[in-house]
Amino acid sequence: MAGAVGAAAFLAAAAWAAPANAIIGGTDATEEYPFMVSLSDDKGVHYCGGALIDKEWLVTAGHCTAGDAEQITARVGSADNTSGGSERGIAQIVTHPDYTADPENLRSDIALIRLDAPVEERPIGIAAESGAPGSTARIMGWGMTCEDGSECPNPPQILQELDTEIAADDRCTGIDGAGDICSEHPTREAQSCSNDSGGPMVQGGPGRWELVGATSRDGDAETDPSCVGPGVWTDVPAHADWIRATVGA
Repeated sequence: MAGAVGAAAFLAAAAWAAPANAIIGGTDATEEYPFMVSLSDDKGVHYCGGALIDKEWLVTAGHCTAGDAEQITARVGSADNTSGGSERGIAQIVTHPDYTADPENLRSDIALIRLDAPVEERPIGIAAESGAPGSTARIMGWGMTCEDGSECPNPPQILQELDTEIAADDRCTGIDGAGDICSEHPTREAQSCSNDSGGPMVQGGPGRWELVGATSRDGDAETDPSCVGPGVWTDVPAHADWIRATVGA
């Protein structure tokens, strides 16, 4: 998610998408992820990801929700962001009350989206806590697959995935240790990039995945390139009480 979210990230595909980017160094999805969500703008262009946590609700990044709800469409449960799965409009957007949109001081970068009708796809559960440093996590999205957009002008239509590792907080700059997760691939040459924002970070395995993060931003904003090295994900379990209170309201 985050390894590609520096200042340039805020120029992402849609006016409301900002920090996060696409996955570099990943592969086509190796399994079905019924909880995976693609958010597209009013032109039908994918700009952010999300994770289905309830038949009517999904989690995404706060910076993915700056546009009007009427202009956003969610496609749930398909590896192809142009077809398949369930397509829904947006009934409600709830951004975390502590969310700050300042790209230099992004905090509580998480939002909930209520669909305009329930879907049949199976939601993902929220983990009790995010993994410890050194533990493996999987990230996924439809973002850019290279740092230089001129070299990969067409983002992938098929979902990309990458296995990476949770890193110690001090590996990332500008991180909120209580509400964020730092992640870094062992090679440093693989990470999220533009348009991966909001997409899930999961732990577990096939049939038992749990949600731990939502792609947020670059974890080394002062260093180029921004789509490699460490990245920052919003810690979803850390916001679980707010999520449950909102979804259950």
